[in-house]
Amino acid sequence: MPRPYMTRRLLTAGILLSSLPTTLRAAEDDVHRKLAWIERKSGGRLGVCAYLSGTTRPAVTYRGGERFPMCSTCKALLSAAVLARVDRGRESLSRKILIRPQDLMHYSPITQPHIGTADLTLGDMCSAAVSYSDNTAANALLRVLGGPAMVTAFARSIGDTVTRLDRWEPALNEALPGDPRDTTTPEAMSRNLTQLLSGDALSSASRRTLLEWMVANQTGDARIRAGVPKSWRVGDKTGTGSRGTINDIAFIMPPEKTPFALSIYLTGSPLSANAGNAIIAEIARTIAEMMVA
Repeated sequence: MPRPYMTRRLLTAGILLSSLPTTLRAAEDDVHRKLAWIERKSGGRLGVCAYLSGTTRPAVTYRGGERFPMCSTCKALLSAAVLARVDRGRESLSRKILIRPQDLMHYSPITQPHIGTADLTLGDMCSAAVSYSDNTAANALLRVLGGPAMVTAFARSIGDTVTRLDRWEPALNEALPGDPRDTTTPEAMSRNLTQLLSGDALSSASRRTLLEWMVANQTGDARIRAGVPKSWRVGDKTGTGSRGTINDIAFIMPPEKTPFALSIYLTGSPLSANAGNAIIAEIARTIAEMMVA
């Protein structure tokens, strides 16, 4: 017969252990309620997923398995596909890329001054696409790879069975409701970021390079970055498209904490650009507080 004090200790331990899942579920439920409230406030459809580096299951997911238009968030995956070719010795970031006059796209802050020249390298094009969301650079990278289908093929090669890129800039930003073209899910994209930036999908040199391009991003100050403490290092890639589509994906590195990937996709929202940015920042703040609690 067990001793009374042992029985009490075992019962206490059992109560503590059995309460842990309940506590975690309660925290998750709180976050889900907050995200549902933010979604209602946005007037659109919201998808969110956070993945801790080194894990295989999402820490937070809200409509994480639903498809959303990628818009320019695809440029991170596009540049990663180029880096994978560099890793295999099939490309060089120092190779010069000719930009023809007919290649010029709307919103090309880096490449526009170089139209008609081969002044910029493949590395410059990747940096322009990721750090400045340059559309001419993105299409140049697609030509290097062999078209959008090669980005889809790269996604499959790293275990992503969902993400697909079908069109070039600017058509990929159309964001038609229910159209599977040029879409991903928040879960797939967050998983991709952890694979690319903390896994073995790329060489260590290419991981560092991709992260540097994302940390240098000039288009995301009002989105995920605005929702996390300024002491945290953030590499992100924004995306904005038609029909109230506003996105941001990020690899977030809190000091002395495990890094995590966060993907936020919003479509169908009637909000202004500034109000949409504020929604993304509010979501990032909610997730950041939970991830380091």
